Amino acid sequence: MGRGRDNELGAFLRARREAVKPADVGLPDGPRRRTPGLRRSELATVAGVSVEYLTRLEQGRDRNPSAQVLGTLADALRMTSEERLHLKHLSQAINGNVVLCPSAGQAPARTVRPTVRALLDRLEPAPAAVLNRLGEVLAHTTGYERLFGPLGLLDGDPPSVTRFVFVDRRARIAFPDWERVADEHAAALRFEAGVDDPYAAELVSELSFAAGEAFTERIAGPSAPPRLAPVERLAHPEAGELRLAREPLHLSDPDQRIMVYLPADAATSAALDRLTGRLPGALRAVNG
Repeated sequence: MGRGRDNELGAFLRARREAVKPADVGLPDGPRRRTPGLRRSELATVAGVSVEYLTRLEQGRDRNPSAQVLGTLADALRMTSEERLHLKHLSQAINGNVVLCPSAGQAPARTVRPTVRALLDRLEPAPAAVLNRLGEVLAHTTGYERLFGPLGLLDGDPPSVTRFVFVDRRARIAFPDWERVADEHAAALRFEAGVDDPYAAELVSELSFAAGEAFTERIAGPSAPPRLAPVERLAHPEAGELRLAREPLHLSDPDQRIMVYLPADAATSAALDRLTGRLPGALRAVNG
């Protein structure tokens, strides 16, 4: 799954440290900063640990941090609840207490329970789809087909959002913010599939060959919960530019999730109504 996979905990801590600005923790930026985010010494001061100990954690030389230390670091790094849970799982995985991806040894789910299909029906006319851990589209609403079908996303067998983003040239037209979208999907693959998933490894090998550095540089980063931008822009061949708010719905099967798309403004609401053939106002714009 990429470089440094034997030190997921240290890589995750370093990535979060480099993502936090000094001002976020009440420290001055200061001149001539060569390190993105916080320096080790700054994080050590805020968290109340030694620089030497933090260095050992990040380099993987100390692989048994206490829950108290992890909690202190999570506080200092302003981690979200999802990131805190991921940090805990990484620490437990080091000691063999938990498998990062419970379904990693199993084939990716490609069937959808009747109750989940019934839920999709209730979500009409909203664009919504059931995705597995590899980003394959297992089932979708009519609204999803009318939104993404003309873009070519559903052409694969099975359709795959991840493959479409990295391999299909149409994706760079469909997503005006393609660079950020690619970041999100690489992060989702790293996080959802885990480090010992042979099916994910096969997909990574395929995309590494097909997409080159556009994929390999992204998949080599540390595992972390993907951060979705509040709004995704989509250039639709029939409806023009759309602004979509996304909401992931997690299911009891850890290998599946539902992604729902809702209009983020009035213009997108009207455009989606036209696409789905619904009366105006069927999909109301949402904010935040």
